[in-house]
Amino acid sequence: MKKLFAALMLLTSFNAMAEPQMGVDFDATVQKITPEVAANKIEVIELFWYGCSHCHHMEQPLNAWLKKLPSDVVFKRVPGLPQPAWAPMAKAYYAMETLSVLEKLHTPLFEAIHTKKTLNPTDEKAAIDWITKQSGLDKKKVEEAFGSFSINTSLNRAANIFRASGATGVPTLIIDGQYATKSTSGGNENTLKTADYIINNVRADKAKATPVKK
Repeated sequence: MKKLFAALMLLTSFNAMAEPQMGVDFDATVQKITPEVAANKIEVIELFWYGCSHCHHMEQPLNAWLKKLPSDVVFKRVPGLPQPAWAPMAKAYYAMETLSVLEKLHTPLFEAIHTKKTLNPTDEKAAIDWITKQSGLDKKKVEEAFGSFSINTSLNRAANIFRASGATGVPTLIIDGQYATKSTSGGNENTLKTADYIINNVRADKAKATPVKK
């Protein structure tokens, strides 16, 4: 029994130390996504959908992870847009950003859908009404934001990023436009561990590629 227990402990220790594997924990993106950051920075994009319960559960560990983010890493969210049914929440994200209420309403929107269950994430009219009520803004202003040209441009880019990433679900983290975590591999904690692993390797590659000044 003692030998069996020791073997199990050794196996557990080995698994805990095992590095993330390409094809298991992450993949190369289908197409290279050009980062919108300086060459010496590493961009991390979270593909998410407000209607996704896994994305809701990701919020807490992700926010804790963001507090410890190195100075050379730039994080941003991009609404996942693999299908038309996800468009209302993508519009809601960009509308809140345009109206300068994103920071205030990002978490409450998740809560309205998953905790309070008072909002259908595929109902654009309901999203407009919710943002209007929660923000105190004029409804016409919110409607104009939802239908603006800039938001349509953002939606097209979001859809292109989702396709280029090769993501099959959310949440997915895209690192440096080259690698995407697998949303089905090991849960949110493993996703963040995988992101750290990729970030460290990308940083090392950038350091090697940078000419040494004499």
